[in-house]
Amino acid sequence: MLSAIPVITIDGPSASGKGTIAEHIAYKLGFRYLDSGAIYRVAALAGERAGVPLDDEAALAAMASNLVLRFEDGRIFLNNEDVTQAVRSESAGKNASKIAVFPRLREALLARQREFRRQPGLVADGRDMGSVVFPDAVLKIYLTASVEARAERRYKQLKEKGMHANLAAILEDLRLRDLRDSSRVAAPLRICADSIVLDTTPLTIDDTVAFVLEKYRSISGGATSVR
Repeated sequence: MLSAIPVITIDGPSASGKGTIAEHIAYKLGFRYLDSGAIYRVAALAGERAGVPLDDEAALAAMASNLVLRFEDGRIFLNNEDVTQAVRSESAGKNASKIAVFPRLREALLARQREFRRQPGLVADGRDMGSVVFPDAVLKIYLTASVEARAERRYKQLKEKGMHANLAAILEDLRLRDLRDSSRVAAPLRICADSIVLDTTPLTIDDTVAFVLEKYRSISGGATSVR
């Protein structure tokens, strides 16, 4: 039964560190990992390449239903092409945020996300993992941080990758994404009643990972093997 497979959800706004934390937790527990944002980034990239306007909800939903997509060893493949770098760009992130407001597109991608729930367990990060995709998750974490701290983190990440970055532009973009994600009709960004909220502004990655692992240990009765 799928309900017997444990799921940990890590939700939160853009650049709150949820992806990094989710990857670390998945590795520590030996669980599978789902980067839901990457799925929307791939959908936006596929739409662009196919000449589909990013405001055409019906066409995007139809296309998303037929995506040939796979995740393998930290890489993302679309039609067997490695598109990891392309979907990690700032423009891909902006486009993903734009199309994520469409209910029909979200419905088309819902089943695909749930397919990642396999033994021995799953750690999923996104904006509606706990509220919509995996409402029965055994542990729901909501990471937050000040928009200034998130902008600085994103700026640092881009510079470390050798990419052009403007801190003021990143800050403004995050504010717009926050507004768009929290006000959209379909699966808006929100804190579930059963989520544990953690402000990561003053915390390191190790601090946050340790916090989540401790919460999971308490739920699983301490019978968890950690690498």
